Amino acid sequence: MADWTVPLSFSNAELKGRDFSGQELQGSEFSNANLELANFSNADLRGVVFSASVLTHANLHSADLTNALADQAKFDGADLSDAVLVEAILLQSTFIDTNITGADFSDALLDGVQVKELCARASGVNAKTGIDTQESLGCR
Repeated sequence: MADWTVPLSFSNAELKGRDFSGQELQGSEFSNANLELANFSNADLRGVVFSASVLTHANLHSADLTNALADQAKFDGADLSDAVLVEAILLQSTFIDTNITGADFSDALLDGVQVKELCARASGVNAKTGIDTQESLGCR
């Protein structure tokens, strides 16, 4: 028997303010979902799909988004502090007033404009990976 669970699907769902903190949601589908003010702190979001979702003011503190697909997502005002976004696809997503202190963007796929904007406020070192946020974005 395989040691895994079937990923959950929340596509097109209205999940404003929902609490997913600390949950194991690997490979789950949240595309086109309203996740405004949702709490994903310390959640395992490896391989999650957030395509075209609204994550405005969401709490993703210390979440693991390794290999996540979050293209065209709106992270405005979200907390991505200490989040792991290694190899995440973040093309055409927005990060206006997003807290990225200690976030690890190593090998993430970002637009050049995004990198420039994120580098302007990047600081800290990721608590899990030990990677400097500016270095993970290629700022230096």
